[in-house]
Amino acid sequence: MVLFWGQLSQLCFFPIDRGCEMARRVFFSFKYKDDVSRAMVVRNSWVTQGKEAAGFIDAAEFEKLKRQGDAAIKRWIDSQLKGTSVTVVLVGKNTCNSRWVKYEIEKSIEIGNGLLGIDISKIKDLQGNTSDRCGQIPKGYPFYLWFKDDGYNNMGDWIEKAAKAAGR
Repeated sequence: MVLFWGQLSQLCFFPIDRGCEMARRVFFSFKYKDDVSRAMVVRNSWVTQGKEAAGFIDAAEFEKLKRQGDAAIKRWIDSQLKGTSVTVVLVGKNTCNSRWVKYEIEKSIEIGNGLLGIDISKIKDLQGNTSDRCGQIPKGYPFYLWFKDDGYNNMGDWIEKAAKAAGR
């Protein structure tokens, strides 16, 4: 199953009173092994609304990338962050312990992306299980609960707020 790979072209909408508005391209950061199915729920809700997502890779490609070593993983992350304006950190049980999530947050701050966190621990995985949440990362940035704060309907507003807070 292919989750998402590569960069889509930007979309331009022409509202009569607002001129051209570029669609946001968002990088989703999460602990792959533990939360990929939960992250797909969030990613799919974004994409089905006509938005762009980055930071997804299918399982076979992920394993291949891991075998190439840390430098290859960093290059992949850096390439996926290009052209994004906001990084959404999807927080599950072990997200706080992921060195790659930490790297993605650091790189996102470095390039000036807006940043926010969303608790995805109560989204059921493929086996129907939920999990605990490790904490609220990234600290000092907005943090939302997917179900309680109605992520499906509100994530677009959260992303816009994070982008504007970062001047993007």
